[in-house]
Amino acid sequence: MSLLPDINELLARARADLRMGVPVVLDGEDGAALAVAAETLTAERLGDLRALSEHPVIAITARRAETLKARVYDGDLARVEIPKGADLAWIRAVADPADDLNAPMKGPLNGQRGGSAALHRLAIALTKSARLLPAVVVVPIAEATRFAAEHGLTRINHQLAVPHLGERSPLNEVVHARLPIAASEAGRLHIYRPEDGAEEHYAIEIGRPDRSKPVLARLHSACFTGDVMGSLKCDCGPQLHAALAQMGAEGAGILLYLNQEGRGIGLANKMRAYSLQDQGFDTVEANHRLGFEDDERDFRLGADILRGLGFSSVRLLTNNPKKIAMMEKTGITVAERVPLKVGETAYNRAYLATKAAKSGHLL
Repeated sequence: MSLLPDINELLARARADLRMGVPVVLDGEDGAALAVAAETLTAERLGDLRALSEHPVIAITARRAETLKARVYDGDLARVEIPKGADLAWIRAVADPADDLNAPMKGPLNGQRGGSAALHRLAIALTKSARLLPAVVVVPIAEATRFAAEHGLTRINHQLAVPHLGERSPLNEVVHARLPIAASEAGRLHIYRPEDGAEEHYAIEIGRPDRSKPVLARLHSACFTGDVMGSLKCDCGPQLHAALAQMGAEGAGILLYLNQEGRGIGLANKMRAYSLQDQGFDTVEANHRLGFEDDERDFRLGADILRGLGFSSVRLLTNNPKKIAMMEKTGITVAERVPLKVGETAYNRAYLATKAAKSGHLL
């Protein structure tokens, strides 16, 4: 029946549930489980989870496990047993590194081994896509379909979900309209909406670029602190305005504004990373302590939008060689790399040096 939600719609519902602290039911070939994001879990629901199982676990990424010195038996994640006397504060401390330096000993942390970690891996992927800390409390359950129906919970099938979580959702242009901006009165804003209900992305078209020639383009990830507030901790705002100014001066260009705040971890987690940087960790170390990789963004979105606008070749405004490699890999020719070296301050000098040393930025 066409009224039934498809897997993409169910995944969008699951992300919303997790953000609100509502459990989701996961089922697969090796059984079923109930999963709740550690960040939004309440004491009342923790009690309910304990009533369902004597052996709840908190699934964390291998990055977070490394910080906590927890054993990793499943490659990319660890299933840490939650002790009988552990309360919500203990779970939050395992998930969130904010107080790691004040209370470094969380353990002993006993890692669960044996059996499948597939549902735990799915749960972590869902919390990441919901822009939550990648830590999930998981308990086994029986009869997933019945349990979900009785409690009004969203049920996600592992086999159906995994291919969609690993692939980017198709983008559809919603609308475009003329938008005169400071850099150019000949501006036009295009709005793109993904089919999976995630954040919208934007393309700012300057002038009328010739589709048969390489267009001056920039893939710019959203940065509320830098682009809007003028933060001195990064170079994002100056890069954004310098790119638009160069496009305005040349009379043509495309700036792709991708809603992938904080290297794809979301603004709340980005602020958590900033707090860790205040404790002395660099930007990469902070991401790892939170349980994320160095960079969780998907630049293929930019290539999709460019193709949709009719472009196949770019002069790319970037210092990031990974963007160039991604463009080439997805069929967009990079005819030229145009350096964009602006915005260094006393506050971001160490951050820029880390980007160069650990992320390969050409600074």
